[in-house]
Amino acid sequence: MLLDTSSLYFRAYFGVPDSVRAPDGTPVNAVRGLLDFVARLVANRGPQSLVACMDFDWRPQWRVELIPSYKAHRVAEEVAAGPDAEEIPDTLSPQVPVIDEVLDAIGIARVGAAGYEADDVIGTLTARARTPVDIVTGDRDLFQLVDDERGVRVLYPVKGVGNLDVYDGAALRAKYGVDGGSYADLALLRGDPSDGLPGVRGIGEKTAAKLLERYGDLAGILAAAEDPASAVTPAQRARLAEARDYLAVAPEVVRVASDVELPAFDAALPSRPRHPEALDALAERWGLGGSLERLLNVLAEQER
Repeated sequence: MLLDTSSLYFRAYFGVPDSVRAPDGTPVNAVRGLLDFVARLVANRGPQSLVACMDFDWRPQWRVELIPSYKAHRVAEEVAAGPDAEEIPDTLSPQVPVIDEVLDAIGIARVGAAGYEADDVIGTLTARARTPVDIVTGDRDLFQLVDDERGVRVLYPVKGVGNLDVYDGAALRAKYGVDGGSYADLALLRGDPSDGLPGVRGIGEKTAAKLLERYGDLAGILAAAEDPASAVTPAQRARLAEARDYLAVAPEVVRVASDVELPAFDAALPSRPRHPEALDALAERWGLGGSLERLLNVLAEQER
């Protein structure tokens, strides 16, 4: 089981009230929400191993160099909320180091790589896997890794972190009209404002799926657009030509990496905390209470 950790603690942050606080009044809703979510995943899914995949760089420079608008709006939002703005206090960022410390003290593998997003870590570990893989994420980009032959599924939180939709090949085709191998092409044609990807003007999700069904992949679509005898409409030809520069680089940006160099780690689920004294101190400092206890109890049950 591979966790897109930032996606999950982000959802936990918005799914658990910020009235959940440490003894000193600091919000710990993301921390406790994530611990509860991991406890439910382990209890309900029984993974043999689990890795918390981390964003060591949420906006890698190599992606920005290819598409400068990549996640640029998030940077703009940070600038807009600068010292002269009436700023809403950021109560999520201070919780991230706490999450890191707690996972490390429990002994849950936490893996990232400089210059890469968690998606790329997940893509690499999925490529290496010799057993079925469940990817837990609220990021649709990872649908591109769904692979029935290798048993790769995506568990997608629907509401908060409580309910999960399971995406295998059939579910992906029913929802988007493509399989995992075509999803990245669908995504780059459709675009994604949340990631600063413009897509191809006038080609939405349904049109992109129909083009992929007819022509196989992005290269097939572009070849058909150059073929006067193909069924590509004049408007589609014009828009694909207009987006030629974007389409030349978008595949490298949208497709997750599968060959990232990663540090050694132990993905086995611990039955007891790796650093119990440190964990006790964290539990007291941050008031982790029942959330931590539930996770530790679930982990202990896995040994039986």
